Amino acid sequence: MKTFSDPLKIIEQLNISDDAHVADFGCGTGIYSIAIAKKLINGKVFAIDVQKDMIERLANIVKSENINNLRPVWGDIDENNGSRLRENSIDLVILVNTLFQITNKKKLFEEAFRVMKSGSEIMIVDWAESFGNIGPREDHIIGENTAKLLIEENGFVFEKDIEVGDHHYGFIARKL
Repeated sequence: MKTFSDPLKIIEQLNISDDAHVADFGCGTGIYSIAIAKKLINGKVFAIDVQKDMIERLANIVKSENINNLRPVWGDIDENNGSRLRENSIDLVILVNTLFQITNKKKLFEEAFRVMKSGSEIMIVDWAESFGNIGPREDHIIGENTAKLLIEENGFVFEKDIEVGDHHYGFIARKL
């Protein structure tokens, strides 16, 4: 039986310290941001998306659920300083179902690299296939090998694959 990606199971595979600063690049509805924020004790999550309606919706959830360590941020992650985060301030960047949507992937990875501390990690989870009108069109999918090549071309070192379900691929890389 095919399985779909489960945010909680994916997050369990990450080594996130209680005081980590995490950036969710292209957070969408914020499901990963919320789950990570609830796991942190002294850390912060910055949920960044270019769609203002998504950020406003997430801000309402944050307020109604009293999630004090999650900051929704309106920003464009494939522009210089588009995340609006400080340089060398982030312990973990996550990109979930975002890579296939980005026009300027080089700028995206430059922005991630800029905000990440030396030795910090980036997690990428994206669609491995298009099926049954779920996920991106086939011609928009960025394959796993291409994603790993993009990571390495932009100053990151592949660390390990992670389990993410049958319709996605996932891995972690590190900024040296």
